[in-house]
Amino acid sequence: MKRNHWMAAIVVATATTGCTNMTPQQESTAKGAAVGAVAGAGIAAIAGGSGWTGAAVGAVVGGVAGNIKGSKQQ
Repeated sequence: MKRNHWMAAIVVATATTGCTNMTPQQESTAKGAAVGAVAGAGIAAIAGGSGWTGAAVGAVVGGVAGNIKGSKQQ
């Protein structure tokens, strides 16, 4: 459990510092992946599946959708 806290802290630190010079398409992809991961984990938890698997699938789907949306904004 302690390892998960460290991993979460590293992810949060990387996410907050790594988004300063992104293009609009990259920002949209990152936001889509984040929203997709949260939604996927939530849906998987409600359905009785693995939250990690749901988060991974949701992040991929959200990232692709965000990338497509971001490419249309430019």
